[in-house]
Amino acid sequence: MNIPIIEEVVEQLKVMPQHLQWQVLEFVRALVKAEVRGTPGQQLLRFAGSIPSDDLQLMREAIEQDCEQIDINEW
Repeated sequence: MNIPIIEEVVEQLKVMPQHLQWQVLEFVRALVKAEVRGTPGQQLLRFAGSIPSDDLQLMREAIEQDCEQIDINEW
């Protein structure tokens, strides 16, 4: 599939109803305005390996125990 992305998007838009085309347009405009935030990964590499393995194991266990649980009173 060597169709450039822009051409593929245009082809998909052609078969969409107009109200969905407007939604896509609004989404694209929002993406263009979105500011890139955060720290590049390259700058974070100096922290690699800085968490002791015992602490990592504790984190892993906590995640495994608490994941996929729902607190029905949360809302």
